[in-house]
Amino acid sequence: MPAQRFHGWFVALAAAVVLLPRLGGPALWDDDEPKNAACSLAMLDRDDWVVPTFNGRLRVEKPPLVNWIQIAGFTLCGRDETGARLGSAVATIGSCLLTWQIGCLLFGPAEGLVGGLAMATCVWTAVGGRAATPDAPLTFLTTLALWLFARGIGPEGRHGGRTRLPLGAAVAVGTVLGLATLAKGPVGLVLPLAAMCLCGACAGGGRVASAAAAAAEIARGVAGARPAVILATAVAVSAPWYAWVTIRTAGEWPRGFLLVHNLERFARPLEGHSGSLLYYPAVLCIGLFPWSIVLAAMLAHGAAILRSRDDERRGGFVLVACWLATWLGCFSLAGTKLPGYIWPAYPALAVATGVFLVDWTRGRTALAAWMRDPALDPRRLEGVVMRVAWCILAIAGIVVAIGLPVLARRAAPGAAWLFLPGIVPLAAAVVAWRSQSAGRPWRALAAVAGGGCLFVATLAAPVAEWFSRAQGPRTLVAGLPQAAADCDWACLWNVPPSLVFYTGCCIAKLDTAADVARHLTAHPRSRVVIDSRQADLVLPLVPAGAGVLARVPTIGDHDYLLLGPAAAGAVASPLALHVARDAPREP
Repeated sequence: MPAQRFHGWFVALAAAVVLLPRLGGPALWDDDEPKNAACSLAMLDRDDWVVPTFNGRLRVEKPPLVNWIQIAGFTLCGRDETGARLGSAVATIGSCLLTWQIGCLLFGPAEGLVGGLAMATCVWTAVGGRAATPDAPLTFLTTLALWLFARGIGPEGRHGGRTRLPLGAAVAVGTVLGLATLAKGPVGLVLPLAAMCLCGACAGGGRVASAAAAAAEIARGVAGARPAVILATAVAVSAPWYAWVTIRTAGEWPRGFLLVHNLERFARPLEGHSGSLLYYPAVLCIGLFPWSIVLAAMLAHGAAILRSRDDERRGGFVLVACWLATWLGCFSLAGTKLPGYIWPAYPALAVATGVFLVDWTRGRTALAAWMRDPALDPRRLEGVVMRVAWCILAIAGIVVAIGLPVLARRAAPGAAWLFLPGIVPLAAAVVAWRSQSAGRPWRALAAVAGGGCLFVATLAAPVAEWFSRAQGPRTLVAGLPQAAADCDWACLWNVPPSLVFYTGCCIAKLDTAADVARHLTAHPRSRVVIDSRQADLVLPLVPAGAGVLARVPTIGDHDYLLLGPAAAGAVASPLALHVARDAPREP
């Protein structure tokens, strides 16, 4: 294991390698990234830091913290993908360092190092940390609140004693959670506060015989977390903006945000984002990879420590378990499910993973507590568990090496090299297996950390950039012979959010094919974007002298077609519209 004074540098370096190279290379993807970025640019251009708008209309989906952060990024780096994502990357590096600190505080320096590396080099850190969304700021702020809480309750609270959070620490936690409320709404306050109260209740209960005495002890434990102080401070921090935007929008913003994007999202699936109770376990297996190869063993290890009254680490695991249970339990019950919703739970998972793996290197995992036959050798069980983990890592590498080129054959042809990322986990598994056989467990963990860093960094930068290099509105706008701002833009039915960002214009939404024809006729500089599957509706009504100016593919099974008048450049005839629609995709 490296010297303790270098631990933080190792975690920061691993996170930076995963998050910073080619940060602005891939185009803004999905709907959230371009919506957030376009909203931030609109606020910057209007010099209005209160009311968020998108495409000329009020945007009620998110509070403004992500926009404020992106405005700073645009000021530093320019109005591009790097400026939109820089704040998320910096916040995520901070989350990784806080995870390291939480592990050190609760369990020890070795556990903190492995936990910080697990957080820095897992798949979802590379995905969420490079995305222009509120998830990264929310995760940073909630992790900061967890660290402040763990630090504030002192050694007694961290080792299973009654929770006693000092007033100053409670105010600090409340301030941070108030900012988290400005990142993603009530969830940034309610869930962390619930986890802290649950931790206080668990620390206070179970130590007395009578039910009445136990209830009183639990109440004292919850009160020791100072929920009233945290709540009051958080409200004081976040309420001014919420009150101001309510006044400015005559109540429209809070109605849309709280009723639709909070209560309704929890009550039922929106936008097709549903899932069963197994949804988030599956998400964790992918998002925590490569460290999820020991996920089941880590959970069994943690459960055994929680059952033991003699293990001095039980208090730390109570806090970790309460944090996990709150985030996973709440969103497992929610109607709308998305992978990023549980990212704030990853620091706790990473720390618990660090504890298990460090215990494995020391030959003292708690897996033996689940063995029914006392004659079995615990060390042998640990060895089998880890060899199974290396096999899972190797199989995952093989799947990636085969699957990525197959996927790219349709979405981004010409990328036979995409098998290379899959070789990294496969090689890491071989090194880890051999290191375990040679009695060098720390070398095995180094292989997983190094392989994970290289693997997720490759997926996040060159692979993602390859898939987006010739697809979507960025390519369409980049190919225009004139400035996008000089055109009159419109879309049929749906407006791609990335088109709003890359054109920097408000895009008119057209409802019928006849509206497309009228727009092309009325505006000499008109540009209309349609889905290639809408060509049959639009073709008979395209006016003379107008046609297809450009055609770009998407990740899906359709293309974007750009229509405009002949004066814009080379214009395809109506017959060519059919040809453009049906032609095979170009590499």
